[in-house]
Amino acid sequence: MRYDAVIFDLDGTLLNSLEGIADAMNKLLRQLGYPTHPLEAYKYFVGEGIVQLLKLTVPVEKLNHHSMEQLVKEYRAIYETTWPQKTVVYEGVPEMLDALSATKIKLAVLSNKSHEFAGRMAAALLPRWKFEAVKGLRPGEPRKPDPASALQIAGITGVDPANTIFMGDSGVDMQTASRAQMYGVGVLWGFRQAEELLANGARQLIRRPMELLKIVEV
Repeated sequence: MRYDAVIFDLDGTLLNSLEGIADAMNKLLRQLGYPTHPLEAYKYFVGEGIVQLLKLTVPVEKLNHHSMEQLVKEYRAIYETTWPQKTVVYEGVPEMLDALSATKIKLAVLSNKSHEFAGRMAAALLPRWKFEAVKGLRPGEPRKPDPASALQIAGITGVDPANTIFMGDSGVDMQTASRAQMYGVGVLWGFRQAEELLANGARQLIRRPMELLKIVEV
């Protein structure tokens, strides 16, 4: 199969953003007087947007005491201060993007992170590479694993979904790939384990970013 486009997840795939997210959420929890969570636990809290992150971290019996809109606003304000210092590009990702950019393969990003943060973080940390689209979650839009946004990006790239790789680190990403009829590649340097990726439809797993080139060349 020939692959002419790659859609990347952002957190846990291109960027190691876990510490910035955990620091921001734990700071908010401390402000609210609630227990915090260890860094490792956040690997299973992230990936489905801010609202879901709050539902998983704020004690369930306390959620009705707060406006979700206000909690999102407070979290976003804190995250503004943590992500610039606590987010890095994964080792090997620059070399992978350089190699892909030297071909005619089109690149894009699809994240469940808010659209504003996804765009700003990609611009700040991945400025050297051309992405046909960098799409995060906007209010009222379906989040991954709904395939709508992935298919929208396929329309932007002009590449048939069957000729598109969807690369991510979670079961949600692999479900998105399957539902969009794209080739799901699961990465093992991110936040989740191989078992989750395979159970949710990963067609192939890779341990290092440059291994993607072997798939693209098939």
